[in-house]
Amino acid sequence: MESLLRFRNPASLAFILLLFGALVASCAGDDGDSSPTLYIGGIPDQDTSLLVRRFDGVSNYLSGKLDVPVEYKPSIDYAAVVTAFANEDLHLAWFGALTGAQARTQAPGAVAIAQRPVDAEFVSVYIVQSDLPARELKDVAGLTFTFGSVSSTSGHLMPRHYLLQAGVDPETDFNGLPNFSGSHDTTWKLVESGSFQAGALSNTVWDSAVAESRVDVSKVRQLGVTPPYSNYNWSARGDLDDTFGEGFTDRLQEALLSMHLDANQSDLLEAFRTDSFIATNNENYAPIESVAKSLGMLQ
Repeated sequence: MESLLRFRNPASLAFILLLFGALVASCAGDDGDSSPTLYIGGIPDQDTSLLVRRFDGVSNYLSGKLDVPVEYKPSIDYAAVVTAFANEDLHLAWFGALTGAQARTQAPGAVAIAQRPVDAEFVSVYIVQSDLPARELKDVAGLTFTFGSVSSTSGHLMPRHYLLQAGVDPETDFNGLPNFSGSHDTTWKLVESGSFQAGALSNTVWDSAVAESRVDVSKVRQLGVTPPYSNYNWSARGDLDDTFGEGFTDRLQEALLSMHLDANQSDLLEAFRTDSFIATNNENYAPIESVAKSLGMLQ
């Protein structure tokens, strides 16, 4: 009798109802009633602090624009981003042209939806130690040389392609096999320090480092640039509408393309070294895919 009377206490009853409400809310979440999370990522081509600034910023921006939870998943290297995208662990990713082609090949239906204006006519930069007599691209034969990541478009694929066209075979004509630094920033630092005599990297990274006086131009200088090609892009999986609702991919693209209209996103765009994103499509990267296939870097 005493135990029954205990439940007539208003405070006890309120506590029981509170616990019951929490249990119901938990079960609802387990049943999948909550909104799915949009997972984004990007190739780790630069300093980690810049990557976090970029992709945490994009996560916050897209979450507000699309009214869905958005989370950035960092990756240890270029290949890991491609794998995560192919395995559905990432829905949207910032790729270079080569990694984008690799990812879209492994995730049929995936589409490139946005790029920076500079990515429509991107170039790679060849650099050498300032005191070397090299004046033309062919002059890097016989030197020690570092590319960026092995999967980098601007730090490896296109520089290798144009070295071959200049008559320099990276596998036989350098002083030893080429090095792979892993990122564009590391490439110019290795040449500046004297670890390697020459290298190749993204022009946007190089130009920014020079403009900000982070490079000692008395030790390392620009030797030349490649012809232009399409490069970085946001690629989205082809099943986003199935996961997030009809028309979601179009809304996602529009959110990226309208980012420059939001005055609060100027710092975020600056982190991508641009003032806006523009529309792109898979066809723009067909020439890159052809080069990659010719070099055995794309099936």
